Amino acid sequence: MNPLFNAMGGGNVQMPGNIGNLMKQFQQFRQTFQGDPRQTIQQMLNSGKISQSQYNQAVQMAKQFQQMMGMK
Repeated sequence: MNPLFNAMGGGNVQMPGNIGNLMKQFQQFRQTFQGDPRQTIQQMLNSGKISQSQYNQAVQMAKQFQQMMGMK
């Protein structure tokens, strides 16, 4: 199952509220995050903190989120 889909409620009828919560959490994260996200995730992969599979999943989720937000 798609992790982004699960985070948004996994088809729950209350999904619009979950999207609102997801957006709020993202805004909070964005305000506190420092640095380049691509560089950070690459460093995590290089250091062994995450696996190649987890890296690939994070990249895919970022692409899906960008599409959802209308970003390129």
